[in-house]
Amino acid sequence: MKLLKKLTCAAALALSFNAAHAGGVVLNDWVFNPNGGGFESGQSVNEYLDVNGNAFIQLTPTGKNSFSFVEHAVFNITQADGNGALFPLNYAGGNISAVFEAMGTGNFSGAFKFTGGTIRMYQNPTNGQYGTTAGVYGANLGNLIASFDVLAGGGGLVDASGSPVKNGQVSVLASASVGSLAEGYFFRENGKDLSKEAILSFAFTNANTVGSPTSRLVDEVACEFAGFKGPGCAGKSPYKNKPGQYFFVSNNGQFKLAEVPEPGSLALFGIAMLGAGMVARKRANKA
Repeated sequence: MKLLKKLTCAAALALSFNAAHAGGVVLNDWVFNPNGGGFESGQSVNEYLDVNGNAFIQLTPTGKNSFSFVEHAVFNITQADGNGALFPLNYAGGNISAVFEAMGTGNFSGAFKFTGGTIRMYQNPTNGQYGTTAGVYGANLGNLIASFDVLAGGGGLVDASGSPVKNGQVSVLASASVGSLAEGYFFRENGKDLSKEAILSFAFTNANTVGSPTSRLVDEVACEFAGFKGPGCAGKSPYKNKPGQYFFVSNNGQFKLAEVPEPGSLALFGIAMLGAGMVARKRANKA
């Protein structure tokens, strides 16, 4: 059985490399300009943007072992490739944030997957507003610079209460059509503005349950963003996670761009990326 699992993981990892060298190639050495100032003054991105944030997740049981869910999340994007060149420090008005709304299905003590949703990324000319009561936790302010549609698939593993397993990896695959990226922010290494073409994005984040979310996080993300009417909102009793029904998780990870593969290989690309994530998670747990 162990040998079979190893072979399965190896196959998934091989598929990811094949996909990365076929139609669904991950963009390397692309350029991102946090204030929309164009290619020449942008920062070269080796592979990914660093993301961190929090999500409020609501579950609805749909059977003995199954559930549907809705997720509302806010993210801060401060640098690329963990290189320490923080956007707010190096680019005037370069505070980048994002909001994430998605839905999906899953099985308790099993896996979950996304069925749709949106990712909206913003460039805020006023630094320091993320984490405040401005807008929604300061994450949806300024110029909308990118909109992505979440594609079916991705996801991760959950425990018996439906919460992501400790430090569990969650994957999201999304697409942006022509014009969904604002001009002046995202470029190929040759200077071509990516707003002129369709592009894929995918993210891997490590998720952990937040045992005691701050009152501001509850007010901003659960009450305002998700429209939650339970404890902690509308003057009701203090908020507390309720496993199996609603809870907060923290996320940190990577946001990447990729070529749009041939239609027949898109599903394979998503499966391969998820397989690679599972292998990485197994290695991390072993370490």
